Amino acid sequence: MVRTGLFVLGIAMVIVSPVVGLVPGPGGIIVFGFGLGLVLKYSDWAKRRYVAFKRAHPNKGRWADWGLRRPSAKRREARLRDDGAAEGAGAGAGD
Repeated sequence: MVRTGLFVLGIAMVIVSPVVGLVPGPGGIIVFGFGLGLVLKYSDWAKRRYVAFKRAHPNKGRWADWGLRRPSAKRREARLRDDGAAEGAGAGAGD
């Protein structure tokens, strides 16, 4: 029952975010982000749609992960940073 309530609250926050966005300041973006986070956390259907979106649009998916502060985004950035450092160190030694 709690999961359903939080899922409905998330949907309500996403729906209300354009109205909150009319008020000066970044309120609409924050409300939308929290609402989307709740929906993704408590809905398997929404998670599957989100993964399909990320596969179809990798750059937009990366920005969405960053915006939602998802742990997978932090791991991916660290892995890319480590791979880039390893490639840079290997390329300079042989030149």
